[in-house]
Amino acid sequence: MKHYIFKSIGVVGMVSGMMMVASCELDRMPETTLADNNFWQSETDMRGACNKLYVDLPGFSHDTRADDIIGTAANSVSSGNWSVPATSNDWTQPYQKIGVCNNIIAKGESAPLLDAQKNRWIAEARFFRAYHYFDLVRKYGDVPLILKAFDSTSDPDITMPRTPREEVIQQCYADLAFAEANLPDIDDVKSDADWGRVSKSAAMGMLVRIGLYEGTYAKYHGLSIDARGHLKVCLDACERLIRSGKHDLYPDFLKLFYFDGEGRNNKENVFVKIYGPNGSSGVILHNNSRGLENAVSVTRQTIDEFLYTDGLPREKTTLKIEETMHNDVFLNRDPRMAMTFYQKGEEAYKAGYNPFGNQHGNGYGIKKGFMLDEWNTVNKETVDKMIIRYAEILISYAEALYEYNGQITDDQLDATVNKLRARVGFDVKLTNGFVAANGLNMRDEIRRERHVEFIDENLRYDDIIRWKIAENVLPVTMLGLKYNDADNLSTQRENIQNRLTDANGMFNGKKVADQEGIYVIEQAANRSFDANKDYLYPIPTYEIATSNGNVVQNPGWK
Repeated sequence: MKHYIFKSIGVVGMVSGMMMVASCELDRMPETTLADNNFWQSETDMRGACNKLYVDLPGFSHDTRADDIIGTAANSVSSGNWSVPATSNDWTQPYQKIGVCNNIIAKGESAPLLDAQKNRWIAEARFFRAYHYFDLVRKYGDVPLILKAFDSTSDPDITMPRTPREEVIQQCYADLAFAEANLPDIDDVKSDADWGRVSKSAAMGMLVRIGLYEGTYAKYHGLSIDARGHLKVCLDACERLIRSGKHDLYPDFLKLFYFDGEGRNNKENVFVKIYGPNGSSGVILHNNSRGLENAVSVTRQTIDEFLYTDGLPREKTTLKIEETMHNDVFLNRDPRMAMTFYQKGEEAYKAGYNPFGNQHGNGYGIKKGFMLDEWNTVNKETVDKMIIRYAEILISYAEALYEYNGQITDDQLDATVNKLRARVGFDVKLTNGFVAANGLNMRDEIRRERHVEFIDENLRYDDIIRWKIAENVLPVTMLGLKYNDADNLSTQRENIQNRLTDANGMFNGKKVADQEGIYVIEQAANRSFDANKDYLYPIPTYEIATSNGNVVQNPGWK
């Protein structure tokens, strides 16, 4: 493994509107203080500075803010039980990372290098600047757009007001266009030391993600900006990435999330975060990855999103059966269901998977990406994290086509949605004729495909926010496992009887399910979502105060 040492190089980060010194990860150098003005002399210097950007990428996490994944305790965002914080890493950390990017860009532009040499590394910094600004916009909407490295605490831009989100996003597009033009092709990775660095593919992938988000957010939230223009950014980037021929779906959905799916041999990888111990990377080599899966589980609402083998949802199919055992819910379903969740009898969690017998919140246990052998050996998982994979490009393309044109052709569905289905052996195609014949809605079916494909991949919360359906899916009774006497001990039923739906699917006098014995994880009475304020995060009071009041609070938050 290549070793690194952290040294301060005077990189100015932005935290809470004030200056701070951020460290850059650099190749090991003589044990002397490395002054900023003696740095930025070579490509090695710029590469070393850019390594910090990869360290700052978020690692694996289970996002319990939405309606798909639920933890052992209520999530404050999901349940609506949150308030204005004094400070928040959701605000300060992206600005710190943006400060590092700005410093690399400013110093790199004056480095004594050929334009092609320095632009290659400036492109990395501009990619990550766009990545972190998009993170801020998704949560807060308008945010201060700062594009320079501060060298004085008296700089007036430290207390600048919020910039309209459209201006921030247009800067993201400009940064990513520069990145796409100047980053290497993903196939120009010549060694393990370069695998994991951002490429033209990663830049296009981020344009896809941002364009789709902003286009649909503007459309469904009624913003007075050009929603179609953002959707066109998404469509164009999708088409460039698809035409490049550099990417394809990995043939095995189950192995995609294990060591088999690592590296360039897996053409589904578009943008990844590297982990160890297998392999060696000059970017980073983290020694820890996913947390144990029994910290979270999947809701019954998400289970019910999986189609049956006739291609129909639960409310329309004739193939659903009365569930007398836990595994009955997997019968006649989209094959991804058995690839994503544990069935009883499968080995998991160091002991057998036992519904209501493991500490995972009494929802359905996540199988996708969980490697029991590694947990038994090293008590952690070290598989690389796919931040953007090609499947997201395909389903985003389908959604953007439908939102932009108001329709999608069967050929376009074959190249996107049906390609994802074919990968797992789900033979029923989504077509316009099938939708019409069965009284379905094409938009809903494309969204359903995205939901089931990307469970526990940190996309669902952003989706329900941009579609403006969070007000419908969050303040409801969150459901878990179906209790079956054939699977569980009678003493277990006695212990949870007051949390199960009755013969009519009722709980506390309200209809919450279509069958008996569904475990209620959280009651609707304990959850809320205020559509007038909860679509945006509250800005920390410290940020408002230290901006001299130039930064104002989001609507509805006090």
